[in-house]
Amino acid sequence: MIGFAGLIDGFAGLLGKLSLNQLPHNPITAGGALTVVGGVVTVALVITYLKRWKWLWKEWLTSLDPKRIGVMYIVVAIVMLVRAGIDALMMRGQQAISVGSSHGYLSSNHFQQVFSAHGTIMIFFVAMGLMFGAINLIMPLQIGSRDVAFPFMNSISFWLFFAGVVLVNLSLVIGDFSAAGWLAYPPLSELRYSPTVGVDYWIWSLQIAGIGSLLSGINFLTTIIKMRCKGMSLMKMPMFVWSVMGSMSLVVFAFPILTVTLTLLYLDRTFGTHFFTAGGGGNMMMYVNLIWAWGHPEVYILILPAFGVFSEVVASLSRKRLFGYTSMVWAIWAIVLLSFTVWLHHFFTMGAGADVNGFFGIMTMIIAIPTGVKIFNWLFTMYRGKILMATPMKWFLGFVVLFTIGGVAGVLMAIPPVDFQLHNSLFLVAHFHTMIVSGVLFGYYAGIVYWFPKFTGFRLNERFGNYAYWCWLIGFILAFVPLYILGFMGATRRLDHYSASTGWQPLFIVAGIGAGIIAIGLAMQFLQLITSIRDRKKNRDTTGDPWNARTLEWSVPSPVPFYNFALTPEVDTRDAFWAFKQTQKAGSNNEPQTYESITLPKNTSIGLIVGTCAFFFGFGAVWHIPWLCVLGLVGIITAIIVRANQHNTEYHISAERLAQMDHDARNAQRGYA
Repeated sequence: MIGFAGLIDGFAGLLGKLSLNQLPHNPITAGGALTVVGGVVTVALVITYLKRWKWLWKEWLTSLDPKRIGVMYIVVAIVMLVRAGIDALMMRGQQAISVGSSHGYLSSNHFQQVFSAHGTIMIFFVAMGLMFGAINLIMPLQIGSRDVAFPFMNSISFWLFFAGVVLVNLSLVIGDFSAAGWLAYPPLSELRYSPTVGVDYWIWSLQIAGIGSLLSGINFLTTIIKMRCKGMSLMKMPMFVWSVMGSMSLVVFAFPILTVTLTLLYLDRTFGTHFFTAGGGGNMMMYVNLIWAWGHPEVYILILPAFGVFSEVVASLSRKRLFGYTSMVWAIWAIVLLSFTVWLHHFFTMGAGADVNGFFGIMTMIIAIPTGVKIFNWLFTMYRGKILMATPMKWFLGFVVLFTIGGVAGVLMAIPPVDFQLHNSLFLVAHFHTMIVSGVLFGYYAGIVYWFPKFTGFRLNERFGNYAYWCWLIGFILAFVPLYILGFMGATRRLDHYSASTGWQPLFIVAGIGAGIIAIGLAMQFLQLITSIRDRKKNRDTTGDPWNARTLEWSVPSPVPFYNFALTPEVDTRDAFWAFKQTQKAGSNNEPQTYESITLPKNTSIGLIVGTCAFFFGFGAVWHIPWLCVLGLVGIITAIIVRANQHNTEYHISAERLAQMDHDARNAQRGYA
């Protein structure tokens, strides 16, 4: 018996902190866990029933095609949007009813976990996923390239992102999530005040996904610099490519700060260091400075590519060249540089001093100028244009309305004395959501609708798209205007209960109704997709250019072939495809180009293996299982070494076969064999 007990204890020791006691106990968390597990099992069963595992493995999971990787990013991001949306509805429901003697249906600790998960998922796994998905799909096509600079690195980046997604959702099933907010300020995130594994889940899901983001930044920046087609100088690049270049420059400089910050916090929690523990000689303010030195550039990392999407949408749907191209380029780089000079406005109240606060307040106001330049340029592009009021343009107009409101609120908060009153209030929450939802989500929604026919061959349903747009716009106003008012009235964020004497409940109820309307808008987007797939033959695009667009991605057949371009494009002006169409209308006969053989990367499963091993490493670090960490690290190193020693990693397509495939693709687009 003693020997058996010792064996059990030894086995338990191998699992670190992990035990059956870590499974969820209260009904709400158990329901969340069952939903996650049930969803995964259901998807697996459906794939098995349809006998699609081989197809999924060959066509998607092992693919190095940036278009397929981009679609996988977007699919994962949309799933995470649903998860984060449910968190938001839970918070608004709690705040609407947890007043006076009623304490709602969430405990205070559970509410803080939901609050932290919502912010974390929306920024890191929704906004970042939509951004990287759009870049993978569009950027190589716009610069006339068949691929990104490092296809294998691109696969690793996605699977590291996916590993982070799995970790953050696994906290629903076993253990818990951080209750320290989406940026986990010490001392709340230190071991003394967060003794469970929640903060560790937060650290390692962000750390692993963040490394993938850094690799993507290097990859995309290199692609833009080195792989533009012949004749495409920097000042001939589409504005979306410029915006990606600015965003990825920020990624390269900002994400190492996040990596270091998360590492130091984990060392504090696990090995007893005191980088941020004041009682041990550390400095909590060092953490706040570091996290926002990454965090404010992160806002522009997300928004800049969305601005690029708006530039493409507005120019195409206004039938005009983008107004003020050069000033738009300068505005992007002004934002890139100034984004590193404003981080301290996130903690004006923490005693930096009047001189420091004054400097950062002024810089915060100045950074609004290049953003204003871009908005005015978009509006001037629309002026006297032949505007097609399709769904992408409506998302843009909704952005202008909401972003202007949020921008004015931001300039107001850039005044340190005002911020002293509004900091940590719901006014700040409303401002941040106004900027991110309108500036990021609306941008990528516009991009999805705009480019959808290029990658599928059929357009999205406009009726449900309009319903979705109006639900999002009206719902957002109802959900967040009350929060601006509540912030003025003294309501703070992370608030799960308040006194009836405050008179806040009616505004919280209105905010909850607004959140519900937004949820209906999201449901309308799913209906838009479902009905569009059902009616794909009726909505088929036989032109490859349904918007009469201006850039190179619209010159290839729809759906885009896996090789992107059968003939390598050459450009001599901005808006190269628009110029080509005008030349064709003028009756100019260009000499036909000669097809040449091309080389593309073969599929590989090593990116998925690296992501899986990274997940094991992160799970081991969360639960203090050293052997699992070692196993994961050895697996990553081994996989990379194996890949480095592989020589047969590419395949060739002959000129004759390429010509035939191009001919077939264009005929299929027109609807005949």
